[in-house]
Amino acid sequence: MSRDAFLLVLVPTLPLLLALLSALVRRPLWLLPWGALPALACILLVPVGAAFELPDAQLSAVLRLDAMGALFLGLAAPLWICAGLYAQGYLAGKPHARGFCVCWQLTLAGSLGTCVAGDAVAYYVAFSFVSLPAYALVIHERSAESLRAGRIYIALAVFGETSLLLALMLGSHAAASTLMDPIRQALPQAEWGTWAVLALLAGVGMKCGLVPLHGWLPLAHSAAPVPASAVLSGAIVKAGVIGLVRFLPGEGLLADWPLVITWLGLASAYAGVVLGLPQQNPKAVLAYSTMSQMGLLVAVIGAGAGTPGAAAAEATAAAVALLAVHHGLAKGALFLGYGLLGAWAGRGLVLAVLAVLGAAIAGLPLSGGALAKLATKEPLGEGAAALAATWSAVGTMLLMLRFLWLAARQEARSGRPSLWMLLPWVVLVVAALAVPWGLAPRLAPSAVAYALEPASLVDAAWPLLLALALAYAAARWPLNRPQVPVGDVAAWVDARLGTLRERSQAPAVEPGAGDAVAMPALSWMAGAHGAAERLTAWSVAVAALGLLALLLGLVLA
Repeated sequence: MSRDAFLLVLVPTLPLLLALLSALVRRPLWLLPWGALPALACILLVPVGAAFELPDAQLSAVLRLDAMGALFLGLAAPLWICAGLYAQGYLAGKPHARGFCVCWQLTLAGSLGTCVAGDAVAYYVAFSFVSLPAYALVIHERSAESLRAGRIYIALAVFGETSLLLALMLGSHAAASTLMDPIRQALPQAEWGTWAVLALLAGVGMKCGLVPLHGWLPLAHSAAPVPASAVLSGAIVKAGVIGLVRFLPGEGLLADWPLVITWLGLASAYAGVVLGLPQQNPKAVLAYSTMSQMGLLVAVIGAGAGTPGAAAAEATAAAVALLAVHHGLAKGALFLGYGLLGAWAGRGLVLAVLAVLGAAIAGLPLSGGALAKLATKEPLGEGAAALAATWSAVGTMLLMLRFLWLAARQEARSGRPSLWMLLPWVVLVVAALAVPWGLAPRLAPSAVAYALEPASLVDAAWPLLLALALAYAAARWPLNRPQVPVGDVAAWVDARLGTLRERSQAPAVEPGAGDAVAMPALSWMAGAHGAAERLTAWSVAVAALGLLALLLGLVLA
């Protein structure tokens, strides 16, 4: 095996080995940051185009490092390393650390595996690892809120796994191959191509937080510990983005789907703003901001998929990469910085840095966010979608102002944060501010030139200024805000199912008129709710994943 192949294999396998070690060693927290080191080595040493195919297997899997995978790997690896270092100080002395460390490494293996997956088999296995073990990160606190968030998360995760499996099975059958490029080319002409694209969109859209499958995202981010929230928002949601880029047919091959995907993404972008502004939890506001930014990313992918030509595909890939990398680094730094506010009385500087990062995500002039927004102009064009994307920056800035206001009200404790918490945060802040300027000259050189023009500075500044004016008006003349629970629709459905279960367990009463029909129906719904709860148990979810993987193997073999 060559050095390049060895490093590619080590990217997902080292975290798996560290997961086993975490179950055995006395101090598993010390292993958290190091699983992503082979990914850093790949970025530095492995050339783009290197590949490795699992030999002598009935169902082969391919690992490959392409340009998009290298960029996403360059985002995920530093973020996981910094969050792992941060977690050493954040979780020191707290209960349930061993289980957290094991599932952290398993989720890391999936997150990095999606970046180097070269075919449908490798991508599906990696996607499963990035989805299911994260359940333990969500419920780590073992509070009623975290257990409820975990229940909703795992239910939607299993739904996403099933949808993705269906899409990949249909695509592999149409292409007579499990490789990504043949599947992407075969889907538009496949007999079940429409259903395959719909299932693909449901599977990866759940991970991206697209409406109406977004409910897990704010719940999980709010319930998880701060370092887990950082990787959930910065890296894990990108597993869906890279799947959509690699499997969705582009260059105008699809008929109506690009328009549908574009506006579904924009709807998610605006829904994240509307649902996030009434929130009272700062982490929930950041989560809805992630939902909004992922919607914008999906809109760019959809618009690019509807434009024929290699130049359009290249511009779309550059815009997606810049937007994803900047958002991942900045959002990871925002979550880690929020964790510092509760551990440091002298937090004025932290709040100032968080304000700059939040404004950068909204497109602050001369920031990495402004470069990313400028890069999206070419794939979005000049129509209604481009106008909607521009105005979404106002909502993004409003969300960031809401987050800062809530974070500033958090009670601070005396003392200073651990060095393990402070240094990783500083590294992520510097990376969020500097990395986009290092990537843009190579990916989107026109965006760098536009960013320095006076007209572009004005275009980037007015949404932020308008958001500041609106926030001032809201503070001066407050209105009654609607009460939106964290998780909105998903939380409402979960509450209704809980009410049905409580009613079914109430003491029996004398039946009245119409109860001959109502009571059996109520009992059936309560039984269905109980079955749903059993399906969301961790052991059953793992067994379901194994069954789905076996089914995929039998079909493709």
